Order: sequence, then structure tokens, then C-alpha cells
Amino acid sequence: MKHIVIISLSLLLAARVGIATAQTKKDSTSVSRSAQGDACLSKNDSITWNKELEGVVIKAQKQLIKQEIDRIGYDVQADEESKTQTVLDMLRKVPMVTVDGQDNILVKGNSSYKIYKNGHYDPSLSKNAKEVLKSMPASMVKRIEVITDPGAREDAEGVDAILNIVMLDGSKMQGITGVVSASYTSLNQANFYTSLTGQIGKLLMSVDYGYGGISSRATESRVDVDRTYLDTGSRMLSHSEGTNPGAIHYTNLNASYDIDSLNLLSASFGGYFYKLNVQGDGSTWLGNGDQTTYSYNNHYWMPGYSHHSWNGRLDYEHKTRRKGERLTLSYMLALTRQHTDQENEYSELVNAPFSYTGRLLTERERFTEHTFQVDWLRPLGKGHQLELGTKYIDRNNNSHNTQEFYGIDMSTTDEFQHTTRVLAGYADYIYRHDKWSARGGLRYEYSYMKGSYPDGKGKAFDKHLGDWVPQATVKYQLTDAQSLKLNYTTSINRPGISYLNPSVSFNRETLDCQAPIPSVSVWSILIFCLN
Repeated sequence: MKHIVIISLSLLLAARVGIATAQTKKDSTSVSRSAQGDACLSKNDSITWNKELEGVVIKAQKQLIKQEIDRIGYDVQADEESKTQTVLDMLRKVPMVTVDGQDNILVKGNSSYKIYKNGHYDPSLSKNAKEVLKSMPASMVKRIEVITDPGAREDAEGVDAILNIVMLDGSKMQGITGVVSASYTSLNQANFYTSLTGQIGKLLMSVDYGYGGISSRATESRVDVDRTYLDTGSRMLSHSEGTNPGAIHYTNLNASYDIDSLNLLSASFGGYFYKLNVQGDGSTWLGNGDQTTYSYNNHYWMPGYSHHSWNGRLDYEHKTRRKGERLTLSYMLALTRQHTDQENEYSELVNAPFSYTGRLLTERERFTEHTFQVDWLRPLGKGHQLELGTKYIDRNNNSHNTQEFYGIDMSTTDEFQHTTRVLAGYADYIYRHDKWSARGGLRYEYSYMKGSYPDGKGKAFDKHLGDWVPQATVKYQLTDAQSLKLNYTTSINRPGISYLNPSVSFNRETLDCQAPIPSVSVWSILIFCLN
């Protein structure tokens, strides 16, 4: 019994020595006892023990979601699924972002938001987000941020939130790298995306192009309506069916040049273009019992429906010797052009409520916006930050519509111009200390609006407005996954051309008094919790 105990202790000691040795190499340990140490063992007997240990692996998971006083960030690169999914797929995981079955995107539960790319407003993404983001690989995106409190720096025109897409930084890259992806759906829709990024010395450039197909099968529609009028007992039956196949193309070009360690010059230009071939047929019948009041068939097509949206940006950033301080000068250009040519042909008319046999509608809409902005950010000490800036916006909308009626000698034309000029200044202060953070901002916006009718059919009008826009936020971080925030915001709405369409009947004498929409103040308390 005594010998067994001694042998067991020897094996345990050898095992511990083997574990210590296994940190650098495979272990092979031999334990021997001579006859002098143990009378039960012969001179040539020995005990040999071999053990091969596996390598030590240390695993750690990077935090996916990070909270700040004005935003919530989702680390796309820390999510393994980003290597095989699109940006639209990743948006379904971002807090406060909802993507429904039709790929419509909501931020904080509503559609009143803007989309930024790398901290700058991107009109092409804001106007056609789902088509662009469903074709963009998530592997190209570093982080997605939901800016819940835009602050005094941003325009006050009814924006409740900002969705900021932060692309991967290629500043440390030398040479050229590229990405190509393609897909084809069961609805006969093809999608393609390609991107190239390259750096030569201090110059960094990237270009991307995407294509999204819209098939007839995916856009098939059919509507049947059966309506009965209680006062007359008449019944109306209508039927329509059609398709609107087409394609969307989008592209972006970005470039930046490091003049030196304190000065950076960057520029970008991009946008999207799509064209649809809308066509369909319909029929309408109105009667009572077997008696027909009127009926007709309708065939329509829109061979010339197209939409262009382009934007460009030029930024100069200067950093000072003080850490965190920077001055930014920016210029942005936004262009939108929409052409619509719709033709209707009516046949088999029986007592039709109109006298023409067809109609050709031609619409031309143009939007141009120039923006100049200066921003100055200065840290005031540990936990204190002040930002000051000013912005000027020159916005012009123009529309020209004509209608030509077949079968009768009649045509109409309407022209309208709408101009908005905005001059704004702001101050924003942020304080951070341990789990507490606070933000206060004040913005003043002066705006001038003018509407006119070049064809002389209406009386021109104009309006001068001045608005103070205060904002305040206090936040307490309960845990890494929970926070409590009290927020006060103010926003204003300015009517765009869609609210001043000349084809809508209104009293022109009172329109100039109805144009401004009062500002709205909102208190909100937000408790954010992650499981």
C-alpha cells in the first residue's frame, strides 16, 4: 500500500511539470525509479508517461453597441454576419431602426430622418435609401450610428433623427483593393455592386457603382373596386392592372488629400438615376341594375418616367495644436431632375363624363440647392466641449407641366418657381463626467421664401421668418446596457414645392400667410435597455 501511494504522488508531480512545460512545446515526460529507491521494482523497470496538451485559446467578444449622449452606434465589423450580408440586412439589428417587409426604413418609429455618410448629409441615400443599401455589402461599412439628438449644429427643419453610415477607413492602405458582388432573385431581379479603393502617397480615392433591376414580375399589380352609392343606389365597378419594370443605377466618387498632419482636403460626388416603363390597362363602369350610366376602357403608359439625383461636396479641415480642436469649411451641391411623360388612351366610351379620347401629360421638375457651412469645434478642458458654426442655404424648385387633350382642341400649361434662402448660426455645448453627460444648444435661423408664376397665371408671394431653436439633453448611464435620458427639442417645418403645387386649388391672396408652419417643441424621456 505504501508503494502505491508513492507512485501515485510521482505521477501527479510529473503531470504538473508537464502542464508547465506545455505552454511552449509538446510534452513528453519520463519518470524512472531505480531498484535502490524501491525494492518492488527491478533495476531495469521504469514508469513512462506521455501527454500532449492542446493549445490555449483566449476568446473575447467586442461590444456591438455603444451609447453616447447624442447617438447609439452599432459596430458592423464586430458582427460576423457583416461579411455575407448587405447594409440593409444589418440595419435590422441596429437599435431604434425598423425595416419592414417592403424594405421601408424607419428611424425612431417614423420616416422624418436624414441619412449621412461619414458624418455628412448624403441626399442620394436619404431619397432612395432602400434601393442603394440593399445592394451595398456590409463589409464596406465600419459602423452605423443613430444620432437621436442632432443638436443645434443640424438644420431644424423637422428632422427627428439622423442615420449615419460610417464607411471603412482606407487611410492606412497602399495600392488598390476592390469588391464585386452580384445576386439574382426568384422574381427575375438582378443586383450588382462593385467598389475600388486606392491610395498613392497622401491621396486616397474610392469609386463604387451599383445596379438594381426592377422586373415586371416583381411589380405586377391588380386592383378591383366594387363601390355602391347609398344615396342613388348606383354601383361602380373598376378594374386596373399593370407593371412598372425598370432599373436603378447609382455611383459615388470620393477623394481625400492629406496636405500635412493638420490640414485635410476632401471631395465627393455621386448620386443615382432610375428609369421606369410604367404601363397598364383599366376599365370603369357605373350603372344601376342593368342600366349603364357610363363606361370606358383606359390604356396608359409612361415610357419617359425618369429621375436623377446628384450631389457633390468639398470640405477643408484644419486642426490646431490643441488636441481635438478643428475648423471645417464646407460646400455642398444637390441636384434633382424628374421627367414624366404619361399618355392615356380611352376606348369603348359610353356616355363618358369627359369629351376627350386621350391625354398626354408632361411634367418637368428641377431642384437645385447650394450650401455653405463653417464649423469650429474646441475642447475647453476635461469633459467640456464647445462647437460654433454658421450655414447658408440657397434652395430653388422649378416645375413646368403641360397637358394636351386628344379629340378636342384643348391644352393647359402651368409654371411655378419656389425659392428658399436660409441663414443660420448655432452654439452647442457638451459636458461629460463619469456616468453623467449633458448637452445644450441654441440655433437661430432666418429664412426667406418666395413663390412666383413665370407664366403670369398667379400672383407672386414672399415671406420673411426668424426662429430660435433651443435644445437640451441630460443623460445618466445606469449600466453598460442601460441609460436614462431627458431631452427637450424644437423643430420647424418649411413648406416645399410639394405643398405649393400650382395644380391644387387655393386662395392665392392668403397663401403667404399660410406658408410658415409654427415651430414645435417636444419633451421626451428615453430609457434605453439592452439585454
